[in-house]
Amino acid sequence: MPQPQMPAMTNWRFEADFEGIGWLTIDTPNAPVNTLSRLAINELGAALQRVEDLVASGELIGLVIQSGKDSGFIAGADVSEFDSMSDPAVLPEALKRTHTAMDRIEKMKAPVIAAIHGFCLGGGLELALACHYRIAVNDDKTRVGFPEVNLGIFPGFGGTGRSIRQAGPVPAMQAMLTGRMIKAGAARGMGLVDKLVRHRDMLHWEARKAVLQKRKSTPAPLIERIMAWGPIRSRIVEKMRAETSRKARQEHYPAPHALIDLFERHGDNWRTMVDAEAGSFVPLMASDTARNLRRVFFLSESLKKQGLRGKEKPEFKRVHVIGAGVMGGDIAAWCAYRGMAVTLQDLDMARIQPALDRAKSLFKKRLKGRTEVASALARLEADPAGNGIARADVIIEAVVENLEIKQKIFTDVEAKAKPDAIIASNTSSIELERIASALKDPSRLIGLHFFNPVASLPLVEVIRSGFNVERDVAMGASFALAIGKSPVLVKSAPGFLVNRVLMPYMLGAVERVERGESPELLDAAAVAFGMPMGPIELMDTVGLDVGQSVAHELKHTVPEGSRFARLVRDKKLGRKTGEGFYKWVDGKAQKGETPAHADLSGLGRELVKPLIDTTELVVSEGIVASPDLADIGVILGTGFAPFLGGPMNARKEGKA
Repeated sequence: MPQPQMPAMTNWRFEADFEGIGWLTIDTPNAPVNTLSRLAINELGAALQRVEDLVASGELIGLVIQSGKDSGFIAGADVSEFDSMSDPAVLPEALKRTHTAMDRIEKMKAPVIAAIHGFCLGGGLELALACHYRIAVNDDKTRVGFPEVNLGIFPGFGGTGRSIRQAGPVPAMQAMLTGRMIKAGAARGMGLVDKLVRHRDMLHWEARKAVLQKRKSTPAPLIERIMAWGPIRSRIVEKMRAETSRKARQEHYPAPHALIDLFERHGDNWRTMVDAEAGSFVPLMASDTARNLRRVFFLSESLKKQGLRGKEKPEFKRVHVIGAGVMGGDIAAWCAYRGMAVTLQDLDMARIQPALDRAKSLFKKRLKGRTEVASALARLEADPAGNGIARADVIIEAVVENLEIKQKIFTDVEAKAKPDAIIASNTSSIELERIASALKDPSRLIGLHFFNPVASLPLVEVIRSGFNVERDVAMGASFALAIGKSPVLVKSAPGFLVNRVLMPYMLGAVERVERGESPELLDAAAVAFGMPMGPIELMDTVGLDVGQSVAHELKHTVPEGSRFARLVRDKKLGRKTGEGFYKWVDGKAQKGETPAHADLSGLGRELVKPLIDTTELVVSEGIVASPDLADIGVILGTGFAPFLGGPMNARKEGKA
């Protein structure tokens, strides 16, 4: 049949079938994922206007919006345009055009169906919510959500009100305030998705049926909607504010607080909430926080390009970890969780079993059903004899920070490992050249420095010694990416990047405690500055023995008679032993009252200054290739205030 004439489009394709169903496919050119750029939205608006005419003339009976990419539906708006879009002279008109397009979808006289697979995030979910009915593939790749809060904004394409209409105020607000990814089944339970299919190839036929049957989504039930009425909404707002303030201070991260304000004013009328979005969205987009969070986003994305690519892209199937302590055991568990076969070596089963128990807890927490947990456990094998070394693609040593022990281990590993296997140390402070000097071929050893807790912290420092070439560290970066971590390449030097900058910060705070200052006050000041955790609590979390070892390696003095030295001597090592500078119960530091202070943030800046000074020094010494890499490495490795864009950026902007 002849195809209807459509406006010229580069981001979309349109086809009408013999039943009169229109299929509008988004396929962003030269990109791995679909995004809603300004051009894509303008083209969408023009296409929808033409579809309206075709519906009015009887040539179309419905429209399906789908993706032409394997990666998913739509990953959101085009973040690369955000800097230019943040101009208050430009943004309101762009938002108006986008809202007009979404309203066209919603008001279409024929059914409009969203066919979703893979990622459906941000603006992509907002577009789907404007459709009359949503169908999604029920597999592990499908994820919906509103990640905008991570960029210092909230949904601005009508998603605030429409998500409340579909999911109810409490689930919708929680989704927007947390930015969490929601699996297909959970999205169906919330009302963000109406129908699930088992496979992607079923999307087409289910969407066709939805058009022919003129299906329409059902809004949230009354029991959910009443949560946005009158005094009930006031109570919910109060709880949301308290919870949000605990996680994100308003002066640092204004977006979630602005969203709660919007809900407080308009949460009982989803349409009014949609219309009022722009008033709060425009100033947020232009804020320093949003600009710096965009910087962090792009720096994080740049880390994905550090591994080998194309034909050289390596595969990692087997991992062998030596050392079943907290770090080694958790590295092994994480690799098994990510689908690799892992052998875990230590002196005996008594040392390995606690690591296997922790792994089981991780798998139960992260994986859906018993079968998946059992499969992950089957991939993790205790190996006291080290038989897995000969078969492993990657061998990681994670034993105590003792040069002689590490050298002995690698002498044995070198004799048994495959010629192309990655051989890596998880050393946190010892220069790689010193360890590698015991090998026949010292160029084989690289550093892969993970951070505790391994399952939560994304950074892996990929350490290059003077013996290595670029390909050696690129292989290490490829492995880090394969297990879902963010690799930052650093040169071998005492403490590398993160421990080098952390130690002066933590020891400076410890010295103040030794002089009688309140650890609670110092921790509160660091959090007021923007750190996720104070330096004393952090020292307890890292482990006082580890802190002392790294301090010695970096030539920092820990006085023999100090409280710090006494705690280590008495085996009061912090969180892992239940007592350090604080007592710990169920993984939480038991803190006393925080003394009053006239300028908590100012004290925080004072505490953090050694960290920033040392970061500048590390960059000047060439330990990392650029200030940008230093910024993202310190953010990912220490939690340094993302809203400031990293220590180097904060210093440049006069914020620290």
